Amino acid sequence: MFLQNLANLIKVKTIVTLVVVGVFAVLALRGSISPDNVMIIISMVVSFYFGTQHEKNTGHTDT
Repeated sequence: MFLQNLANLIKVKTIVTLVVVGVFAVLALRGSISPDNVMIIISMVVSFYFGTQHEKNTGHTDT
């Protein structure tokens, strides 16, 4: 079960989500972008990621 969960973790959406969160966190810490903008962007990315994961797991679509 652990190996299956690990394999599911390493997917393109997961990697992209983690990279986006990391990049914006670094930009916020360096002062290149305001923390408010970082919070908005990260919230959108994470919401989209978990929303698509929830749809995939439940099988619900809006089409």
